[in-house]
Amino acid sequence: MGEQEQTNNGKQASCVYKVCIPQLVIEAPRAADAISFYKRAFGAEEVAKTLHKRKAGQELPLILHAHLKFGSAEIMLCDEVEESGPNVQSPNALKGTTAIMHVVTNDVDAAFAKALEAGAKETEPVADQPWGVRYGKVVDPFGFSWSFGTPFKELHAEETPAA
Repeated sequence: MGEQEQTNNGKQASCVYKVCIPQLVIEAPRAADAISFYKRAFGAEEVAKTLHKRKAGQELPLILHAHLKFGSAEIMLCDEVEESGPNVQSPNALKGTTAIMHVVTNDVDAAFAKALEAGAKETEPVADQPWGVRYGKVVDPFGFSWSFGTPFKELHAEETPAA
């Protein structure tokens, strides 16, 4: 990961970025369902989970934080709650999503099929792309877009197709 030099009280400090983990905000109370889906679709393992206090009339407590890992990939997720702030909303509240999670795998066809079998919907079929990746996209039952890719050719700068 990249390093960035920063000045702190006249001293040079090195800031090393270790990892960037997306946190998915799920329409409440469906975060538990999302965890089950990601286990089926990606073989995710639950690393940690924190429950939110149950409110009157609520059957199950909401999930305040969950951390999942599949391969070297990680995601966090939570139920949509007021405490997250007014600018933090689920894809359902936004009527879409603002990001695509991209998963690099050694077998895009198998990963894609597993996601579809778990309940994702195809939005772009798997196909060889001119940028050297076998690639396809799905949307999961919670409104998040996922793309899967397997590189099949290393492109050099002079080979990169024009946009």
